[in-house]
Amino acid sequence: MVREVTHTADATPAAAAMFAADEASRGLGAELVEQGEGTAVLRMTVTPGMVNGHGTAHGGYVFLLADSAFACACNSHGPVTVAAGADITFVAPAYEGDVLLARAEERARFGRSGLYDVTVLRGDEVIAEFRGRSRSLRSASTTPKESR
Repeated sequence: MVREVTHTADATPAAAAMFAADEASRGLGAELVEQGEGTAVLRMTVTPGMVNGHGTAHGGYVFLLADSAFACACNSHGPVTVAAGADITFVAPAYEGDVLLARAEERARFGRSGLYDVTVLRGDEVIAEFRGRSRSLRSASTTPKESR
């Protein structure tokens, strides 16, 4: 059973602002439905364009949903934080029309590093388990350099 976490909408303005600028996730229909210190929940419906040749959701889209929930959770503390690494275990397939929920939860923070677990669910069924490792940046901005 996954623990239900509720927080006010302004509890983590850094994560909400980051997600609002995340064109990749929002362009695929992902929604930030809950947020808090070290936690986030995102929802996404599997569309026909997300289905692979086996008739199941492409793992890259499931990873994207989990990774975006991870990003919101690890950016909830304020400093700009990026992924240092992540892995995923696919437990069950998802199909067109399935509504997936990704629940991210902080496990540990140490120095500028963090460890987060994300469970991707279809209803009560676990679809995937994701573990992300984060690193807070010294700079407060991720704006691309003019020289790029």
